[in-house]
Amino acid sequence: MASTNVAEIIARKRDGGALGPAEIAAFVRGASDGSWADFQLTAMLMAIYLRGLDAAETRELTLAMMRSGVVLDLGAIPGRKVDKHSTGGVGDKISLHLAPMVAACGVVVPMISGRGLGHTGGTLDKLESIPGFNVALPLDRFRAQLAGIGFGMIGQTDDLAPADRRLYALRDVSATVASVPLICASILSKKLAEGIDALVLDVKFGEGAFMPDLARARDLAQLMVSVGNESGVATRALLTRMDEPIGRAVGNALELAESIDCLQGRGPADTMELTYALGAQMLVLAGRCATEAAAREELRRGVQSGAAWRKFLELVRAQGGAEGTVLHPEKLLQAPGQELIKSTKAGFVTAVHSRRIAAVAHALGAGRTRAGEAINPAVGISHLVKVGERVEAGGVLCRVHAATSAEAAAASQQLDTAFELGSQRTTPALLVAEMIA
Repeated sequence: MASTNVAEIIARKRDGGALGPAEIAAFVRGASDGSWADFQLTAMLMAIYLRGLDAAETRELTLAMMRSGVVLDLGAIPGRKVDKHSTGGVGDKISLHLAPMVAACGVVVPMISGRGLGHTGGTLDKLESIPGFNVALPLDRFRAQLAGIGFGMIGQTDDLAPADRRLYALRDVSATVASVPLICASILSKKLAEGIDALVLDVKFGEGAFMPDLARARDLAQLMVSVGNESGVATRALLTRMDEPIGRAVGNALELAESIDCLQGRGPADTMELTYALGAQMLVLAGRCATEAAAREELRRGVQSGAAWRKFLELVRAQGGAEGTVLHPEKLLQAPGQELIKSTKAGFVTAVHSRRIAAVAHALGAGRTRAGEAINPAVGISHLVKVGERVEAGGVLCRVHAATSAEAAAASQQLDTAFELGSQRTTPALLVAEMIA
């Protein structure tokens, strides 16, 4: 029989028992209304971390967290609504240009994103590199923008999945972040609350990913796809490699400038390939295209015709951003201290260590170590070489963008071990390892 007693619910999971819907609802309600103390919530999170949740429990937890706040009703807007979520990676600016590319193909994209914490960057921070860009739209205005221009990019509001906000903060300080069921519930509760019809997940693995191990990333992807589909949202996941940074730039304004290049058809090859892979799945799930090949071609046409770029400009205007800045992205690249990192020998690039690159960018001020901490949008690393490329002695490995020349010089010394060169060309592995549907 289900219990509503806090200690009994915690003890049941501590001892490896399965929780029923009423017990999970009590736990989530306790996080939302404050009736469970932090120490009780933390005890339950640790019990879940150690004992796990089965698929049914995970689905119940996800839906309870979703129902803890407002669930958007986008039924009045014609067409299927599709979003994309990434588990995060170094240089992952894909959302910035993917959303307008998909919207330019006639699909409604309600994208609610997050900020960076730790070594990975956040979409909201990159958008705020545009002076005046407002990521805090009220939900009514967000809904109106979706109806008007077909997409929007905002942050989580206080009304969406509020239980997740409190539970995530406690997970962050109690060493329970890496629980697959808790990750699944945290991500999907917010995405399902958007009122979407379909969701494409980019689940990363490798050195620069939150989950370095492919098998563990696959477990997470399979669980999220299962829970998403069972909850009425058509869900697919791509397992993608995160061993070297995505593209050639790491840092908020630098990544925004690279996304602008992508929208204008001149983005780095790996960035464009990942964008088309994810965008194609979005168009197929939206019913816009019957096959992945047809979807890729439609996305390419949107870039070549300028429709995707024009759609991005609509977004900037709609959310109060300074259009002149994105029309002249060189204005974004104003870090006072800049220094080229050059190779001391000739050879082929065999490795670009994502975590080391990210650590340097973070130290320069591109990331934060706690929520609410200020970041410097201008700093970071650009012109990164890619695995498989040939570099001559004295050739450029990357460019550091720092607040001062002294900080640029210090970063340069830290980057010495970020690049490996060899005598034989290394062929990079395919970015997309698997699709789970």
